[in-house]
Amino acid sequence: MLKPYYSNETFEAGCDEAGRGCLAGPVVAAAAILPKNYQNSTLNDSKQLTLKQRLILREEIEGKAVTYAIGIVSPQEIDQINILNASILAMHKAIEGLKAEPKFLIIDGNRFKPFRNIPYQCIVKGDSKYLSIAAASVLAKTYRDEIMENLSHNYPMYHWGKNKGYPTREHRQAITKFGISPYHRLSFKHTKPEG
Repeated sequence: MLKPYYSNETFEAGCDEAGRGCLAGPVVAAAAILPKNYQNSTLNDSKQLTLKQRLILREEIEGKAVTYAIGIVSPQEIDQINILNASILAMHKAIEGLKAEPKFLIIDGNRFKPFRNIPYQCIVKGDSKYLSIAAASVLAKTYRDEIMENLSHNYPMYHWGKNKGYPTREHRQAITKFGISPYHRLSFKHTKPEG
């Protein structure tokens, strides 16, 4: 069972991102503040859940969260500032979008930059330890997956509906055959070197 919060004393938000390792599409982050008494035995790191579970949980989180928000950083911005900075920027955008300002942030992973002097704690594998980070993980993944599914209608050759922009063999082969799209990240290595 995941822990409801890191600090009992403060009004805290969990934050996570999706799409860092993709060759195409934006990086998407979410921030969520859950009620103090919130419990859910299914909620976990989004990668451990089925698509159906994620969609059910997203609906519940959106209905029960005190506040939540999504932050999106485009492939062009990723190329300009690099993926680490883009991931942090997406988290900042998500936190900024919250309807109530948290007094403390818990961040999935080990890298972050201060946002408005709000104290924070980075937690490696936080999305499998704390409910609010897991909630942010589910929101970020489902929102990003939807974006990639929508983009795939215009670019079916890359199979983004299935691979969501990740570097699968099929995706790399499509890039070799068709070249890159306007949604590919130019600063990423798209095809594996021969040999």
